[in-house]
Amino acid sequence: MLRFGTDGVRGDADNDLPNRFVVALGRAVARVLAPERVLVGRDTRASGPRIEAALTAGLDSEVVEAVSLGVLPTPAIAFVAATRGVPAAIVSASHNRWSDNGVKVIGADGRKLADGIEAAIEAELEVEFGSTWDRRTFEYEPTAPAFAADPAAADSYVAHLLSTLDGDGLDGLAGLDIVLDCANGAGFEVGPRVLRDAGARVHVVHAAPDGRNINDGCGSTYPGLLQRAVVERGAALGLALDGDGDRVIAVDERGELVDGDEIMTMTAIDMHERGALRNGALAVSVMSNLGLRRALRSRGIDVVETPVGDRHVVAAMQARGLVLGGEQSGHIVFSEYATTGDGLLTGLRIAELVRRTNRPLSSLAAQMTRVPQVLVNVKVARRVEVNESVALAQAVRAVESELGESGRVLVRGSGTEPLVRVMIEADAQSVADAAADRLRRVVISEFGSGDDGSGRLGAGEPGNAEQP
Repeated sequence: MLRFGTDGVRGDADNDLPNRFVVALGRAVARVLAPERVLVGRDTRASGPRIEAALTAGLDSEVVEAVSLGVLPTPAIAFVAATRGVPAAIVSASHNRWSDNGVKVIGADGRKLADGIEAAIEAELEVEFGSTWDRRTFEYEPTAPAFAADPAAADSYVAHLLSTLDGDGLDGLAGLDIVLDCANGAGFEVGPRVLRDAGARVHVVHAAPDGRNINDGCGSTYPGLLQRAVVERGAALGLALDGDGDRVIAVDERGELVDGDEIMTMTAIDMHERGALRNGALAVSVMSNLGLRRALRSRGIDVVETPVGDRHVVAAMQARGLVLGGEQSGHIVFSEYATTGDGLLTGLRIAELVRRTNRPLSSLAAQMTRVPQVLVNVKVARRVEVNESVALAQAVRAVESELGESGRVLVRGSGTEPLVRVMIEADAQSVADAAADRLRRVVISEFGSGDDGSGRLGAGEPGNAEQP
């Protein structure tokens, strides 16, 4: 049975999320949260309407009203949940392939549920699914069009985003040329609308979802076409959302990628100079590049480091009273305006900064000098705790000693897969490569298998480096 991971329940839509399981999940959520109603929104995956219908059936069976928001980005659903004071369920698998799907439940404050509440839902789900619903089969016809959206929900979200711009928000981006890649995902309608309403001239790509093309060679994990489009059109910048709209990767006027670390660096510096960076710090995960730390500390900005995962970033922000935090992947949180990462909000902040400072995005991004970073995912025989191995610990300490202050080492086991992730940063690419290969060999020797997982992500390459 699927369990809550770092971002809800997620897996193959057909095999891991059959109707009987989703109905039981809806019943479990209703019993633990005991709300009068639950908002339900989704992205553009073909399985979305089926899963929404099954989830709604489970909620209805417990006399909880399910209010459909249709297709909306995850941060839009979180915003509506917070403003209406109603919990929500989001049917999405974010940046995953179209055949995956998932259900993420958020509270009436628009934030992820506490671990204890998720554990209670899991316990209720195990009883419910194991005792009753696995003996039945449920088939549903979707009750809403595949890509319908609640106009009131979308309208309030758009108005909110525009209100975050300097001035009246009506012409904040006037005259700015932007190429927007919607990843054929949840932001395919609301994304272009926000930027155009802000005054920008927008050229849209990958905004024709068919249920199967979400994240397919497009969006924040595949920005190649966007890079070419920005250069060909002479645009000021490009923005690439992911499938559920909580991430964004930018492209500068030269077609070069600007990832979450560079976005946070230039944003933090600007906010700090204007006195808007509360407590003079931001929160980032351990995966953020050493170049970010160097750039910000040279400006007197503190960096609060967290484990991988936006849950940890948000928790650190709340604990320290911070207004900015995020991850290299482009999942960035502006806590004054949002409870979660928001690709469109981040895109607006980037575009507004370009226009207000009258500086090209390439110049703003150059405030951070990236340190070569190598990430190697090593397949192992089973999920492991890396501290099980004395030999690996010794090898890590040796590499750390050799790199000194000129680099970083991070070795951790995946929380969801039989992988050990090795990350090395060093001022020279060759040094980083050699150190990563050295530790990879130790991992193979200690934990077996030996086939690399997704291989290596070099510095500047977008990817899923922030995944647990």
